[in-house]
Amino acid sequence: LGMFSELKFPVPWGHVAAKAWGPSEGHPVLCLHGWLDNANTFDKLIPLLPRDCYYVAMDFSGHGLSSHRPAGSPYHFLDYVTDVRRVAADITQCSAFLFLSHCFIFPQFCFLYPEMVDKLILLENLGFLLAPEDTEECLKSKRMVIDRLLSLEAKQQTPKARSPEAALQRLLEANRHLTAEGGAILLQRGATETPAG
Repeated sequence: LGMFSELKFPVPWGHVAAKAWGPSEGHPVLCLHGWLDNANTFDKLIPLLPRDCYYVAMDFSGHGLSSHRPAGSPYHFLDYVTDVRRVAADITQCSAFLFLSHCFIFPQFCFLYPEMVDKLILLENLGFLLAPEDTEECLKSKRMVIDRLLSLEAKQQTPKARSPEAALQRLLEANRHLTAEGGAILLQRGATETPAG
């Protein structure tokens, strides 16, 4: 397990980088580094672990070899949870993972996606701390936000070019409260003319 391969998982702002050890058909173990660390955190540990698992140590966005989020974007803990969900979706070979976690991100992920957690090994972790506002409804809402975002990203298409009349019609259909005059005013600043339309 001393040899590893580099992985890249596409995200809208670039990629999430990871290192992988072991056979890709092995049971997946997602390894999450701690605050301001990176995937190299696991370099000395992975060779000591069972050889039949597929270990994937990701670099969170803005860490290690992963792309930074766009300038001015915050690094919120729920965004890291979303990164873990993205990577888990890309490497899924089974319905649940073993997680090896150094970080504060995992307890939130575990509460949002318990069906994806087969086993858990916490390294220097605070454990499962929930804020008072993390009620069942709040957790459902957070999960819905992540799932919806990933669904929209998966369906993302190149914007369609439309004539000014068709763009106005589309805007009015989606916003029934607008008048044609109001829609035309919004389109002056909300649409860009290209050679295609």
